[in-house]
Amino acid sequence: MTPLVRLVLLLAAAVLLLQGCAEKITPPEAKPEYPYKPGTQRPYTINGKTYYPIDSADGYREKGVASWYGHPFHGRKTANGETYDMQAMTAAHKILPMNTMLLVHNLENGRETVVRINDRGPFAKERVIDLSYAAAKELDMIGPGLGRIEIIAMGQETGTAIKGEGKPAQLVHQDFTRGNYFVQVGSFLNRSYAERVARRFLDRDFRVVIQPYITYGYTYYRVQIYAGSELEPARRFERQILDSGFAGAFLLIREEPEKKGKS
Repeated sequence: MTPLVRLVLLLAAAVLLLQGCAEKITPPEAKPEYPYKPGTQRPYTINGKTYYPIDSADGYREKGVASWYGHPFHGRKTANGETYDMQAMTAAHKILPMNTMLLVHNLENGRETVVRINDRGPFAKERVIDLSYAAAKELDMIGPGLGRIEIIAMGQETGTAIKGEGKPAQLVHQDFTRGNYFVQVGSFLNRSYAERVARRFLDRDFRVVIQPYITYGYTYYRVQIYAGSELEPARRFERQILDSGFAGAFLLIREEPEKKGKS
C-alpha cells in the first residue's frame, strides 16, 4: 500500500468517525421563558419562612394586628427602593403588590385611613401590616403601638416613576370616600349559575354586572352588585349582603366606564 493510498484511507476513516459522533450530539433543551417579575414580586425568605407575593390585590381584605415603625427606619430604603418617610401615608405588607392602596380600619376605635404599600413586613408573629408613623397617628395607635385592624384593597397607583422622587406619577383612586362601588357576591365557573344568582338581584331592581375573569385557562364569572358612590353607604350594603347569606361577599371599586364624546 502506497503512502498516498494510506493517507486517503486515514482521512476517510476520520470523516466517518466524525459523522458518527455528530449523529450522537443532541441540541440543548430550550429553557422555558417566564414573564418578568420585579424583585418585590418574587418569593423571598425571612427567618426560614418563604413568602410568595401575589400578582393582584383585587378583592383582598384581611383582619389582624397592625404595628407601626418610625425611627430608626426613617431615611432608610424601603423594599421598593424608595426612601422611607415616617410622615408619609405608607405601610409594609408581606405579600401585597407594591403601590397597592389600602383602606385601614381600626376595629378598636372605628378610625380609618388610607395607605400605600411600599415596603415588606412585618415579620413578627400575627402582625399583618406595619404602618408609617403618620398612618398610625391617624388611627390613634402611637401610644398602644399595636391595634386590631381590617385592611381592604381599594386600588393601585400606576404610572412611570418620577426620577429622583421614587413615586409613581399618577394615582388611580385619590378620594376613597367616593367611587364606583360594587359588592362581589360570588365568582363561578358555571356561567348559567352566575346568571341565576344575578337574576335574584335584577328581580329586585339592583344594578348587576357579570364580569368574566380568565386565569390559568379557566373563565370565572364574577357577579357584582352596584353599592353606590359613597363609601359608608356602600359598606352598609356590603354588610346586608353578608348577613343575607353571601359569606364571601366583599366591597370593591370599579373604574367608571369612559364616556363617549358626542359626534
